[in-house]
Amino acid sequence: MRMYDVISKKKAGLELTEEEIRFFIDGFTCGDIPDYQASALLMAICFQGMTSIETAYLTNCMAKSGDMVDLSAIPGVKVDKHSTGGVGDKTSLIAGPIVAACGVPVAKMSGRGLGHTGGTVDKLESIPGLETSIDKESFFSIVRDAGISIIGQSGNIAPADKRLYALRDVTATVDNISLIASSIMSKKLAAGSNAILLDVKTGSGAFMKTMDGSVSLAKEMVSIGEHMGRRMAALITDMDTPLGNAIGNSLEVIEAVETLRGAGPDDLTSVCVELAANMLELAGIGSIERCRELSRKAIGSGEALRRLKVMAAAQGGDVSVLDDTSRFDKPEVKSLFRAKLDGYISHMDTEMCGIASVALGAGRMRKEDPIDYAAGIILRRKTGASVQVGDVIAELCSSEDSKLVEAEKILEGAVLISAEQPTAAPPILAKVTIDKTEYYH
Repeated sequence: MRMYDVISKKKAGLELTEEEIRFFIDGFTCGDIPDYQASALLMAICFQGMTSIETAYLTNCMAKSGDMVDLSAIPGVKVDKHSTGGVGDKTSLIAGPIVAACGVPVAKMSGRGLGHTGGTVDKLESIPGLETSIDKESFFSIVRDAGISIIGQSGNIAPADKRLYALRDVTATVDNISLIASSIMSKKLAAGSNAILLDVKTGSGAFMKTMDGSVSLAKEMVSIGEHMGRRMAALITDMDTPLGNAIGNSLEVIEAVETLRGAGPDDLTSVCVELAANMLELAGIGSIERCRELSRKAIGSGEALRRLKVMAAAQGGDVSVLDDTSRFDKPEVKSLFRAKLDGYISHMDTEMCGIASVALGAGRMRKEDPIDYAAGIILRRKTGASVQVGDVIAELCSSEDSKLVEAEKILEGAVLISAEQPTAAPPILAKVTIDKTEYYH
C-alpha cells in the first residue's frame, strides 16, 4: 500500500477503508509517513469530507495508537463526561461527585487550560498538595473508594492525535467536523469508560460559535462513540455568557464547593444537575426524571461534597480549604470593574472574559506559562442585569497592578450595555442522541 494512493483516493471523494486509515495513522505516528503527505490527506479530507464509518475508523485507529486504559478492575458501569471547553466551566468538579454519590464510578482523565479556556487539572491543583499525576493502581483504588478520581491525561494517550493536531494547526485543517470529532473522541475512547456524556458548548466563548455547528459536532461524536460500542449522549449548553460567577482556578473550586453545598449560582447548578442526571441515565440508573431527583438529593444530603473531599484527600490535597474556602490563598491585588453607562448588560463576549482572566494570570497562552491560582474574575452582574453608572460588574484579582489594568481594558471591549433588556438564553439548549436531536428553546 502506498500513501500516494490513499491521498489520491480521498482527493477523488471516495471512501477509505479501515485498512487504509490504519496504514495512514500507524505510518504517520511512527514517522514513516512524512508531514507533507499527511498534510495532503488532511486537506483532501477537508474538501471531500468523511463518512460516519470513515470517521469512526479514524477515531478508533487514533485511540489505539497509544495506551488503551482498561477500567475493568473497577466494578460497575464507568461513565465519563467531556466538555468542549468554555469560560467558568467547573462542571466536572460538581457533576462528577454528584454521579459518584449516586453509586456510579467516575474515572476521569482531564486536561489543562490553554488559551481562553480553563482546565480541570489546573483547577484541582489549586487545592494545596493535590496530585493529578498518579499511577494506575492508585487511580483505580481511589475510584473504588471515593467513587471518583480526576487525573491528568497520560503522556501516551492517543499520540497520533497529538501529532495530527500539531500538523492541522499549521495547515489550516482544524475546522473539519470529522477531524475535530475524531480528535476529541480518540482520547475519550482510550480513557476506557463504558458511557460518555458530551457537553458541547456553543456561543462566543466556545470553540463552536453557532448552534448548527455545535449540533453537527455533537451528532458526529455521538455517532463515533456508538459505532465503537459506547453509550453516548450530548448536551448543547450555552457559552455566550460565562458559566457561574467565578473565572479562575481557586475561585472556581470555591464556587464548586458552594454549589455542592446547595448555594451555587442558578445557571451553574442547573447545568451540573442536568449533566449528572444524563450521566446517570447513560449508566442505566433510571429515567432522566429519576436521575435528576437523585442528583438533587446528592447535593442536598451533602454526599456529593463528601465525595469531592474524599477524592481530594486521597490525591494528597489539603481538604481544610474545602471545609473552609477562606483558607485558599488570597490575591495580592484587586480592583473593581464598574459600569460606565446606565442600562442593561446586553452581551458579554465570553471569549474576551476568558482572555481577561488569562491576562490576570489565571491561565496560560503557552503550555509552559506559570499560573497564579488565586487570580481571576468574580462576576457580580451578567447578561440581562440592570446597571447604573458606577455599579460593580466584576471584581478582578491578580498578583500585579499592571495585570489589573490590562484585564480591565479587555473587559471594556467585552461588556456591552444597551438601553433594552435582552432575552436570556437558557443554559441548556438541546440534547443529541443517536436517534434524535431534542431542542429546549
